[in-house]
Amino acid sequence: MAQWCQLQMLDCKYLEQVDQLYDDSFPMDIRQYLSKWIESIDWDTVAIQDSLATVRFHDLLAQLDDQHSRFALENNFLLQHNIRKIKRNLQDRFQEDPVHMAMIISRNLKEEQKILDTAKSAEQEGEGTVSAMVVEKQKLDLKVKEMKDRVQVADQNIKNLEDLQDEYDFKVNTLKNRENEINGMTQKELEKEKMTVGRMCFELKAKRQDVVTQLTDLLNVTQVLLSDLISEELPEWKQRQQIACIGGPPNACVDQLQNWFTAVAESLQQVRQHLKKLQELEQKFSYESDPITQKKAYLEARALELLKNLLSNSLVVERQPCMPTHPQRPLVLKTGVQFTVKLRFLVKLQEFNYQLKVKAVFDKDVTEKKGFRKFNILGTNTKVMNMEESNGSLAAEFRHLQLKEQKVAGNRTNEGPLIVTEELHSLSFESELQLNQPGLNIKLEAISLPVVVISNVCQLPSGWASILWYNMLTTEPKNLKFFLSPPSAKWSQLSEILSWQFSSVTKRGLNQEQLNMLADKLLGAKAQRNPEGLIPWTKFCKQSANEKAFPFWLWIEGILDVIKRHLLSLWNDGSIMGFISKEREKALLTDKCPGTFLLRFSESSREGAITFTWIEHDVHDKPVFHSVEPYTKKELTAVSLPDIIRTYKVMAAENIPENPLRFLYPNIPKDKAFGKYYPKPSEAAEPMDVENPERTGYMKTELISVSEVHPSRLQDNMMPMSPDDYKALSQYVSPRDIDAVANNLISGFEFDAEMSAEFPDQN
Repeated sequence: MAQWCQLQMLDCKYLEQVDQLYDDSFPMDIRQYLSKWIESIDWDTVAIQDSLATVRFHDLLAQLDDQHSRFALENNFLLQHNIRKIKRNLQDRFQEDPVHMAMIISRNLKEEQKILDTAKSAEQEGEGTVSAMVVEKQKLDLKVKEMKDRVQVADQNIKNLEDLQDEYDFKVNTLKNRENEINGMTQKELEKEKMTVGRMCFELKAKRQDVVTQLTDLLNVTQVLLSDLISEELPEWKQRQQIACIGGPPNACVDQLQNWFTAVAESLQQVRQHLKKLQELEQKFSYESDPITQKKAYLEARALELLKNLLSNSLVVERQPCMPTHPQRPLVLKTGVQFTVKLRFLVKLQEFNYQLKVKAVFDKDVTEKKGFRKFNILGTNTKVMNMEESNGSLAAEFRHLQLKEQKVAGNRTNEGPLIVTEELHSLSFESELQLNQPGLNIKLEAISLPVVVISNVCQLPSGWASILWYNMLTTEPKNLKFFLSPPSAKWSQLSEILSWQFSSVTKRGLNQEQLNMLADKLLGAKAQRNPEGLIPWTKFCKQSANEKAFPFWLWIEGILDVIKRHLLSLWNDGSIMGFISKEREKALLTDKCPGTFLLRFSESSREGAITFTWIEHDVHDKPVFHSVEPYTKKELTAVSLPDIIRTYKVMAAENIPENPLRFLYPNIPKDKAFGKYYPKPSEAAEPMDVENPERTGYMKTELISVSEVHPSRLQDNMMPMSPDDYKALSQYVSPRDIDAVANNLISGFEFDAEMSAEFPDQN
């Protein structure tokens, strides 16, 4: 079943996560209309090839034209209009940068798959695994329902009170009029009417007391619910957002949070309306110790204070600052490059639509100026929040902001206490909301997570390391001096973050064995089993690892890059063991068949490189291990790794070259493991026409990796041919070929497994 169809069958909590993936930059309409075509394209490959991205961009526009034609046949004018608008927006946004579009689609498809995997895992593991979180949400839902029920009861009781007071007024006025009539009531009738009016007055006073008590209880319930939302749910959502920013599970529940905030706001607004109605009733009728007179001001002030508290906490950064060119590296901003950020107001009331004007401010609360860089924020830095452009939520998206460094004397980086990629900056957003009372304004502010500002893309890896470290260890968004004294991280924390770096850009994170190898590099072999082992910031990102000339994180970043560019499919299907020490490598291969090999990442390459190691056995049946010189991006750009493995040869001087690689660890035949990645026959060059070579073009060529081995290395593992061997061999090989075969054996030629089977053991 198509991925998009599977997603639409999920529960609403997962659909909400899908909704978070799509916005105006790439609308969900395209995903819906073109789902089959989108899923048929390898967007990972498209995202790294400019020419292919351009082709696919125009293919997508053509697909939209086809969809427009279908709507035209259906006479669906509205959908025709929407498609035309979507196409224009895509052309404006991606015409000059189609790779960016491919990156967005690639990212969204991967995130969709993660959501599907999460849903399937939850289903397989049962409700128990997520029951704690579900129970908490259910408790909040019950509190919201209780609050709404109380509001309805109070509303009905106030209507009843109003009816009762109107009836009481009518009775009192009727009694007065009849008392003044010439032919008035008899004394008995008068006493009876007075008793009736007295009972109504008593009932009216009791009803007033009940209504005031109900409103007081309603505000108590609302205050408890509001406290839960502001002190627990909102911080938890922000913490989940931090985790999502650094590669963790996608953040969700913002719509649920909005529903809760909106429900509380609606209830408080209704309470305020109820109090206005009580004031009207008080003006018509009051008495000594009237509960409305006694409690009205207190209840009004309390309702207003709760509403102000709710609204002042309702402005949030829904999507953190991010350069569209690097969607998986949010919070790292490059000067002169546009970035986007999205705000949401969690109280979705129609009366606030188009009433909130938000302004973006950079480094508003920064007090430390000396030695720290200063920036101006360029582009449209004010937006009006509205529901029409944000799928019904009250939001504003800044799409064209960028930063420019202020060139001020004495403001150079080397004068400051921190390097460029350790400087943290803040992006805050200010607004003001006026309630329907004169002079009653509420100041609103939201602040993004700290950002790192770079001036060159080569600083991106180090900047991202700072973002990882910060969001792993603190939840305080205003702690901009964090790296003046950065705390150490526990291995249990860092190992999860490292795995996320792989799972966020591929389909596979790191398993425990791979993490153990990384722990060895950071903590040493003796300490790697300790999840509480501490890793200093300098050891992670600044000091050289294992006496290499580059830090641990830059080594990891180089590997991530080479995976994304050249090894994505192999990594996803588990063919690459990747992170494994040389000692562990030998232990795994020792008892395997000759020609068994595994793939691991080089520890000596900063830019990311991969190598393979295979096992052979000498004549004494001792294992001999060989590792090829690592392949870097340069070699992998010329020839894919599966092709390298397919055509790889080993030879010594005057030796016949052969491929020593036979089985991918543990015992998968090489062609079975990598055959699906080999070039298809239709992709190979046509054979040359000998009679008319110019008719079919060039002769076919193929790049082959060859390792030259000094004969002595191979001879050390070989024994001279004995006379008995010579005699035995003559039974199968003609005498004139024996010398040639013997020379090949002496020079290191190894028969492959199939040929060896033809010569029975004579020993």
